Amino acid sequence: MKKIAFHNLGCKVNTYELDAMMQMLIDEGYQQVPFEETADIYIINTCTVTNIADRKSRQMIHKARKNNPDAVIVAVGCYVQTRAGGEGLEDIDLCIGNNHKGEIAKILKEYLGQKMTIVSDLSKPCDYDNMNVNSTSEHTRAFIKVQDGCNQFCSYCIIPTARGRVRSRAIEDVVNEITTLSSKGFKEFVITGIHLSSYGTDWDYDDIKADRFGEGHLIELLTKVDAIDGVERIRLGSLEPRIITESFLDAIGGLDSICPHFHLSLQSGCDETLKRMNRHYSATEFKEKTELIRKYFEHPAITTDVIVGFPGETEEEFKTTKEFLQDIHFFEMHIFKYSRRKGTPADTMPGQLTDAVKTARSHILEEVERSDSKAFRQDVIGSSQEVLFEEVKNIDGKDYWVGHTREYIKLAYDNKDSKENLEGLIKTVKVGDFLTDEYLLAE
Repeated sequence: MKKIAFHNLGCKVNTYELDAMMQMLIDEGYQQVPFEETADIYIINTCTVTNIADRKSRQMIHKARKNNPDAVIVAVGCYVQTRAGGEGLEDIDLCIGNNHKGEIAKILKEYLGQKMTIVSDLSKPCDYDNMNVNSTSEHTRAFIKVQDGCNQFCSYCIIPTARGRVRSRAIEDVVNEITTLSSKGFKEFVITGIHLSSYGTDWDYDDIKADRFGEGHLIELLTKVDAIDGVERIRLGSLEPRIITESFLDAIGGLDSICPHFHLSLQSGCDETLKRMNRHYSATEFKEKTELIRKYFEHPAITTDVIVGFPGETEEEFKTTKEFLQDIHFFEMHIFKYSRRKGTPADTMPGQLTDAVKTARSHILEEVERSDSKAFRQDVIGSSQEVLFEEVKNIDGKDYWVGHTREYIKLAYDNKDSKENLEGLIKTVKVGDFLTDEYLLAE
């Protein structure tokens, strides 16, 4: 029995896909071991969204080779997908692109039989690569991939090259998968995709335009998932701001399981920067979307992504973005320094900023994020909140049951007076003060 180890990098879609690949290979008889241990085969699910992601992908490939120089090193996903010419694929025995992840068991079997280097077809994906899971690496929350590809072509982004055009998964297949997972005790489901707001648009149009969104199809999907027995919570992955409309929010606001937790990708709060990024909305339009969400949901957690140091970003443009962020009051912000990606329009734009400038600006925005995140969590102190307990975590030398509220606020509960196993249980607790910067205390 060959020992096999896995490592995942990148987004929630990658998390789902690695769970599916793990399941396929374990079903084939491979014995899973931790990545740090000696294995016969190492599977690295790579990412290429930034230069840092590229570097981490290479580091994990090299680490696997160091763990066992004689092992078969398999790299799959976006990093290899964008390197069809072979550059940067040293130390890899088998490369599998995004359009062949669902065939990994078959490809690996063929490779082991031939013992020769194989690079799977790294051409752009065409059809939806249908994979399914009946268990996940997490025990209480399951990521569900419903869509792949992106047609937006933001000027900084390599992902349309790595993932191809929009492809959507059949509603019936999603419902069947979640029904299976729900029957096994999963209560929370994160609906995710590369560009979730485009879900179903490939069913309606031969030539999908950047301003087309799958509001109706996504509502239909969420309505059917909400009706599945045992589904207590539905979280949505990253949403295009333009899908946020009165009709969309009215529809999902009527679903009991929808969590008031919305990730709207912003990238910049300055209109001039947004235009260079090829984003299709203004800062004013984005703010209107956050106000709509707050109209339909009480105290919703709104999170976002922000890129600092985009080519041509002046001090005035950065100041505009900072003030915009302070005006919105996000629950969390993911701050990224602009990363040049070969093959994108932004790579050749004038006005490339130094890393020192990008670092300084990211630190300023991180301070804004910390302040606003703390203020959002302070608002729930003294209130009663539902928490889905997930695991026991040692915090400052003491064990607590930890979990998340529907808004994704982290709570920690001291269960010292009971031996009850809280994993997977949803309980209503009173929220106390901060236990740490990360956790509030559940009483």
